[in-house]
Amino acid sequence: MRTVLNFIDGHPVAGSLGRMFDNISPGDGSLLGRVYEAGADDVDQAVAAARAALHGHWGSLDIPERAAMLHAVAAEIERRFDDFVEAEVADTGKPASLARHLDIPRGAANFRIFADMVRNVPAESFEMRAPDGARVLNYAIRRPKGVIAVVCPWNLPLLLMTWKVGPALACGNTVVVKPSEETPSTATLLGEVMKAAGVPDGVYNVVHGFGPGSAGEFLTRHPGVDAITFTGETTTGSAIMKAAADGVRGVSFELGGKNPAIVFADADLEAAVEGTARSVFANCGQVCLGTERVYVERPLFDRFVAALKQRAEALRPGDPHDPGTSLGPLISRQHREKVLSYYRQAVEDGAEVVTGGGIPAMPSALAGGAWIQPTIWTGLDDSSRVVREEIFGPCCHIRPFDSEAEAVRLANDTPYGLAAAVWTRDLSRAHRMAGVLNVGICWINSWFLRDLRTPFGGARQSGIGREGGVHSLEFYTELTNVCVRL
Repeated sequence: MRTVLNFIDGHPVAGSLGRMFDNISPGDGSLLGRVYEAGADDVDQAVAAARAALHGHWGSLDIPERAAMLHAVAAEIERRFDDFVEAEVADTGKPASLARHLDIPRGAANFRIFADMVRNVPAESFEMRAPDGARVLNYAIRRPKGVIAVVCPWNLPLLLMTWKVGPALACGNTVVVKPSEETPSTATLLGEVMKAAGVPDGVYNVVHGFGPGSAGEFLTRHPGVDAITFTGETTTGSAIMKAAADGVRGVSFELGGKNPAIVFADADLEAAVEGTARSVFANCGQVCLGTERVYVERPLFDRFVAALKQRAEALRPGDPHDPGTSLGPLISRQHREKVLSYYRQAVEDGAEVVTGGGIPAMPSALAGGAWIQPTIWTGLDDSSRVVREEIFGPCCHIRPFDSEAEAVRLANDTPYGLAAAVWTRDLSRAHRMAGVLNVGICWINSWFLRDLRTPFGGARQSGIGREGGVHSLEFYTELTNVCVRL
């Protein structure tokens, strides 16, 4: 059994409360270990350490030195690759193959990408004439924003945390990270990596705990925090935004979604089914970019439903270290109960259950885990809660449509606006669809392809701002215009 500590000013610390909470395996329900909860005093210390580092050695480094240090962090993550895989798999229950091919490599890449990008980001300059005819030069310089609060979700713990920490540090900021209480391990392990890579004490800090009345609230309300970045559900984002209003701190939010996939009759059926299956069932449906609403043009509808059913029923839940395992559990039994409540609601609303709808029979060693069946429905009315609310499980509703205009109307009929996928061989139609769907990212004949230089984020209740490339640098820096009379 392991003990997970906070990481403050370069050192693991138990914290002032002397209070711990359980870290439960989603795979078998066993107790993985215990986590020290941070109190208000610990958050104060973490923010103070970050502030001191900001004005200390970290703040005095030039960009090439800082970038080299972040490359060292990436190399140290790769040196401890197996440790990160073990921690990520234990906390999430996801197949080890997924962690090895996605989570941990992207965790390292996030440091390298932004370390290189910050070396080359341009700044604008303009030459003008003053009223008296004198030449005037204007140019912009970037400065770090300050101490950044990084509040992370549990579905892709290392990947999404480093997606924020990487650019924040590259820009010269310092951070205080509050990982999800469900997945505390890799954030603390990253503290060890920072230390080994030579990152100065106080640059990277971790406080563990919960939201209201715990580390999350203490951190987001802290007057020493200059900006807050958060990935998670929309209701939590709303609460953080209220906290950020005191002191008028900047926020960057990637929030919930009820993402549509639109499959036209001319689509490559095999590719559309394969891509949609990934977008519905990957990470047991616990992906913010995942698909929960599928709209299929009527001539293809029956064949598509049958093919997606076959893909769902071929998924194999089991031991995450078994190479044959293709489906992990949900993050917790509590979350499973939430997802199951939607499964029950779908039946009450008159859905046809194409497949799934319950809890799979698992071997005794895994019976205590948060396992759930991949589930597909048809036949629901568009007003059903199952169609309108984010479920965050391995499920989708499939509905036929008869025209491009109808597909657009159905896809946009949501308060969210994170992502969409369009499957068609008609390139003109694909471009038309991308231009009218109210989303932050639209994939054409693909899903989850990411160039880390491109803007990423959601519209409406799916978020505020954009991450990725120079868009991340915009959030993590302040621009100062320098006006020089020559």
